[in-house]
Amino acid sequence: MEIVNTLLVLFLIVCAVAVERTKDLLSAVIIFASYSLIMSVLWLMLMAPDIAMTEAAIGAGVTTILFIAVVSRAGRMEK
Repeated sequence: MEIVNTLLVLFLIVCAVAVERTKDLLSAVIIFASYSLIMSVLWLMLMAPDIAMTEAAIGAGVTTILFIAVVSRAGRMEK
């Protein structure tokens, strides 16, 4: 179980760095959504199902939809 937790945390770090480095805004939104989903899995493994459901619904769901709407209006590439 320790190995799974370590791999998930490493994946979170990779996602955070990838979001910061990418110039394509739609890709950044998709990476951020995967970050939120992995974070909700970690909350679930920490025996906090209420926080996990909130993270999945708000972090990966609502926030991703709002970011995609903004990217569609603003343009896909960062200037």
